[in-house]
This record gives sequence, structure tokens and C-alpha cells, in this order.
Amino acid sequence: MSIIEENYQRWLASPVVDEKTKEEIRKMSESEKSDAFFKDAEFGTAGMRGILGPGTNRLNIFTVRKSTIAFGKYLIEKFKKEGKKRGVVISHDNRFMSREFTLDTAKTLNKMGINTYIFDSLRPTPELSFAVREMHAVGGVMITASHNPKEYNGYKVYDENGCQLVPYRIERLLEILAELPDELSVHIDEAKVPGVNTVLTSEIDDKYVDAVLGIRLNPDLDKKGFKVVYTPQHGTSFIPAMKMFEKAGYKDNIFPVEKQCTPDPNFSNTLSPNPEVKDAYIEPIKLAKEISADLIVMTDPDADRVGVAFKNKNGEYELLTGNQSGGLLIDYILGQRKAKGLLSNNGVMYNTIVTSTFGTKIAKSYGVKTVSLLTGFKFIGDAIDLALKNNGPHYEFGYEESYGCLIAPFARDKDAQQALLMLVEMTLFHLREGKTLDVVMDELQQKFNYYNDTQFSIFFPGSEGPSKMSKLMDELRGNISDIAGYKVTRVEDYEKGIAKNADGTTEKLTLPVSNVLKFFLGEDIMISIRPSGTEPKCKFYYGTNAKDKEEVKTLPSKLHEDLLKKIGLK
Repeated sequence: MSIIEENYQRWLASPVVDEKTKEEIRKMSESEKSDAFFKDAEFGTAGMRGILGPGTNRLNIFTVRKSTIAFGKYLIEKFKKEGKKRGVVISHDNRFMSREFTLDTAKTLNKMGINTYIFDSLRPTPELSFAVREMHAVGGVMITASHNPKEYNGYKVYDENGCQLVPYRIERLLEILAELPDELSVHIDEAKVPGVNTVLTSEIDDKYVDAVLGIRLNPDLDKKGFKVVYTPQHGTSFIPAMKMFEKAGYKDNIFPVEKQCTPDPNFSNTLSPNPEVKDAYIEPIKLAKEISADLIVMTDPDADRVGVAFKNKNGEYELLTGNQSGGLLIDYILGQRKAKGLLSNNGVMYNTIVTSTFGTKIAKSYGVKTVSLLTGFKFIGDAIDLALKNNGPHYEFGYEESYGCLIAPFARDKDAQQALLMLVEMTLFHLREGKTLDVVMDELQQKFNYYNDTQFSIFFPGSEGPSKMSKLMDELRGNISDIAGYKVTRVEDYEKGIAKNADGTTEKLTLPVSNVLKFFLGEDIMISIRPSGTEPKCKFYYGTNAKDKEEVKTLPSKLHEDLLKKIGLK
């Protein structure tokens, strides 16, 4: 009997699975059955994330509860009685089953003797990180699928610093998880003294918003006539964002996309909740045109990332990529800190190995060094903590190409509230100098070269997806000497921990093992490829730059086409 059939029959025979769920299982097509039962739901770069529904490879009360039991055992083993007392903070987004998973997580941990803290309703991911630190808890859980489609949900775990668990921290948790019985058989080791669940008051909300307001550099700019369209994409940011904007003096400047402001697991009034997708901007741009807004900002559902569009010098609306908005923020924040004497002479900026070098060059111009880490903001959060403990460099900024950044480290995850506030302030600052953001961007690119950083994805759904992605990565590890006529000068293989140069010399890589390949084509072109940790797809990141802005417009597409041909996908 195959593992798929074995898991399928086990669910149908289990007394803990209700008859309604069993009927849903019986109605599955062969492909649905295969995808739901071919493996266990796994932890990836952003915790456990998957499609909601019955099955071992689905997010449901059984798979979530098993993860909670493992997390509870991990915390008790690590912190003993102190861990039970200090407890765990739990939060959730707007998705189907998010509140149910939150309450069951709290109930499970309480039975294990661990205190818990929950909010009265949905809250942003960065506020969960902040609350873990504020409550001196030993961990946190965020129920969210971030920007994924409505069929998904997820489960993120945080350490005592409010940072998602990095590999060296999560290793023991995964061992404990592997040692547990299957999701239908696992039981809770109930403590003699149960933990207590406490609902957090609005005091945490106020402290978080006040902390965000503390990052402002030019709070007294003239705000008259300035218009910003804002949407939370049916997610978690609306209440804290509007409170923040009002306290910052922007009450009359913010124009919400009202039909996207209500928490809605169906995402009824948006074609996509993902700020990386152009369709997410249809309604905000429609409103922006009606009121002639200067700026559009949107958060993803769990409010850790911000998408940006703006009115350019010709009165048209342009979208910014995460690399572009990150570069603009770096220039504004470091520039203003330097002008005000607030910039450290031992500053560091963190990004990831798939992030554009555009921001790196800007940071260098202000005397701030850049450290590139693996994809996943948890690596940045962990680096902040290690630097503080070891008297390391002063944190100035951290960001990813996927629209996530952290300006001040009172949270240890990317923070859309901070990004919202600073993007609004930055745009207003430049407008008061007579410059729209396209003008500012062009000035920066004239100084540091013109960049075109583009991402493509290839999807591999179903039970055969992982093996197909593995084969793809093996093909890419073959002998590729040139791409679209550009010679490959260096290949960094983070799974093998080795970099190989064109002259045959090799070097050891110092970052943790990860299934990522990075090709260098001279000094100006980089291609990074990695399987997604949260979706069945392989991501291709193309970073190109040149002195001529026309030269780079079509280069990523040309490189992608030729690379796919070389590995037999075209």
C-alpha cells in the first residue's frame, strides 16, 4: 500500500475524524487525494504553510495541534518551569480557521501547563513579534499564510526575542516533531497545574503604535494637500495603521480603499492580496485617480510587507518593486540620519542573497556596510540579536526584495507599520523639495547605475512537484558556462557550501546550508534560483544593472529564456 493510500485509509478509519470530514475525503479526486496525503505538512522558510482541509499535507486542527504539542515540548525542555510561567503569545490574521487555530493552540499549550496570551481579534505579524518581547514571553505563534491565496493558512513559531526560529534553533523542535505519533494519534501530556490564557489589552496596541511613531525623522513636514491611498487588502493592518496615521498627524491625508478594509477570508474585493502582483493595485489606483493621490501604499494580509505605487512627474501611476522601494528608503533614512547626526560610524544594513545590489551601493555611499543573509527575515532578526549580544555593528536597516523591511528593531520581523509610516514621510519630504519618486529614483540610478531586478517563477504542483524541483536544481548544477552570451564567472552553491570560480578555484561559503544557487555573470549580473519554502514553485531572481537604462529593460527576460533552454524547459 502506498503512503498516500495508507494515510487516506487511516483518516477514514479514525474515530477522531468526524463524519462530515470523512465525506469530504471520500469526494476527493485522485489528484486531490494524492496532494493531500502524499507527505506531512512541513516547516519551510516561513514556518508551516499549506492549503486548508483534511489530510496530512494540509492545514487542519490535527496538523496544527501536533505542531503546537511539539512546540510546547520544545519550550518546556528549553526553559523548564520558567518557560511555563513566561508563556507564549499567539496572534492570527483574517483567514479561514485562523481564530479556531489560535484558540486551539492556546488551549493545547494551557493543558501542557504553559501560560498563553492572545489578542481579542486579528493583529499584524510584527505586533506579535513586538508583544513577545514586551511580555517577556519565551515564544510566539502567528497563524497566517501571509500573501498566499485564500485557500491557504500557516503556522509560524517565534523565539523569546520575537524572531522566527532559525535553523540552529528550530532543529530540536523538528526532532521532537518527528518523534511524535501521527497527527491523529498524538496526545497532550497534561500538566497537573494548567496554564492560564490571558487576553491582551489595548495597552499593547498603544505601545506598539508609539514605538512605530518613534522612527520618524521629519515629523513636522507640511502635510497640507498631500494625499495617500491606503489599503490593508482585507487583512490585519487597518486599525493599527489608521491609529498610527492619526497620531502622526496624517488623519486628513489618508484615503482608505473602504471596501478592502474589512477583514475578509475570501478577499472578496481584491484580485490578489499580494503586493507583488499588479492586480492587487487595481482598486487603489482607481481611487488614486479619482482624488489625484500622490502615493498608494498597501499591506499584505498579515501586515509585514508594503507595496507601493506613486504619481510620477507626468501624472501617471507607477509601481515600485521591493528592491526599488527599499533603495529609496535606504537613501532617505540614512541620508536624514547623517544630516541630523544620528548615523552610526559602525552601521550595518542586512539584506538577503537574492536582494539587489542597488541598496548595497546606496548604503556604502553613507559608510554603512551590508551583510547578505539567506532568504527569510528570520535570519536578519537573528543577526540583530547576535550583534547586540556580541557588541557588533549598529543596526541601521534591514530588508528583502519581497517588500519587507525593518527600520527599528523593537520588533524582530519585517514590519509594515514602520514601512507605511516612513514611505509616507519620505514621499512627502521629496514632494516638498519638488521631486516625485521617479525623479528621485532616476537621480539615484544616474549615480549608481540603472537596475532591473526581476523575478520569475515555475510552479510544480502535486505529489511529483518536489522531485521535479529537485531535478531542476540538479540540472542547474550542471556545467553552465554562459547564459545569453554572458560568461558565468562564479557559481555559489549554498546547498554544497561551495563557490566555484570560472578559473577553477573554489571557496567555502559561510552561510547555513540552503538549496540556493547563485550565478554571477561578470560584476553586473546575478541570477539566484531557489525552491520556495512556502509554495510548490521554483523562484528565479535576475539582478541586472548598466549605465544605460534602455540596456537593462529586456535583459532579465533574455537571460531567463536562455537559461530555461539550457536545462530543457523551453
